Amino acid sequence: MTGRIVVFGATGYTGGLVLESLVRRGVRPVLAGRSRSALDSLAANHGGLETAVADVGDPASLRSLAGPGDVLIATVGPFDRIGHAAARAAADSGAHYLDSTGEVGFVRTVRERHHERAVETGAAMVPAFGYDYVPGILAGALAAREAGDAVRSLEIGYFATGPFARGLSQGTRATMRDGLTLPSLRWRGRRLIEERTGSRVRSFPVRGRSKPAFLVSGTEVLFLPGNFPSLDEVTVYNGWFPALSRAMPVVSALAAVAGPVVHALSGPMVGPPGGPDAAARAKTGAEVVAVADSRVEVRLAGPNAYTLTGDLLAWAAIRLSTDGPATPGVVGPVDAFGLDALRDGCAELGLVQQKNP
Repeated sequence: MTGRIVVFGATGYTGGLVLESLVRRGVRPVLAGRSRSALDSLAANHGGLETAVADVGDPASLRSLAGPGDVLIATVGPFDRIGHAAARAAADSGAHYLDSTGEVGFVRTVRERHHERAVETGAAMVPAFGYDYVPGILAGALAAREAGDAVRSLEIGYFATGPFARGLSQGTRATMRDGLTLPSLRWRGRRLIEERTGSRVRSFPVRGRSKPAFLVSGTEVLFLPGNFPSLDEVTVYNGWFPALSRAMPVVSALAAVAGPVVHALSGPMVGPPGGPDAAARAKTGAEVVAVADSRVEVRLAGPNAYTLTGDLLAWAAIRLSTDGPATPGVVGPVDAFGLDALRDGCAELGLVQQKNP
């Protein structure tokens, strides 16, 4: 029996991308959010979809959205501030759960708070199932598998092609701003440690050129060590802006001693609500490079980060609603679907492994 798919935050930017992706695949999801009028208008534009009013301040309304076998897709953030209620509701109700967060601290807390409960109720909770951080987990897992059972280290870099800086959503800008003053998680010595964001810079081979990237957080450090127990080190880098990457050690040092000032001065970078339209998204692409033990390299290339996020969430929701998860609990993409299925699903969406030169 196929479960229902509920998009919580359907009237927002990311929720809209997920909705469009689901509809293209013949799925008629339930649209959920705070505004009855906005939901009704959106539902009418898509042939009269079912709607449900729900708010993070009303836990009962969230618990009523989905039950065992259903899938709740949460796109309402900032997640560490207002996202916990939806995660808790899914764990308690036994509904499978996906979200679009890029906040690694939120994912870590969700796993600590709800893993055991989700296992009890049979729910698969797979947070951060978008451009943050499925491509890096997939590339890292493929590289680790190729390196063999004794693989010790993974370094993963995210890059963008095209005029990416002019096509960032409000949510991405807010996450980037907040991330400047927060430490980044690394897996080192077989445990999680914190290091200053941007304190490390590493170059990766991208399209025949060496491009710098700086240390950031990523859910790769939370989930890949469980998939590959021999891993001693997992580190994630961001190389969207090469010039910033080169200067990042200085920027991060300033942020460490003047965090509130940096946060206040960078407020304007958050910008207006929404994100790039289809035409703007078509001009940019995403690339991820994973290097295992400094010798095995896997490169993935795909569509725009926001397009990819909408498609990934739709793909995962359909899989969970029809087939269920490989493993319940708060899990990563590999545990939820299996590595080969994840690779094939991403390839269907245009995120494809590239041949090394």
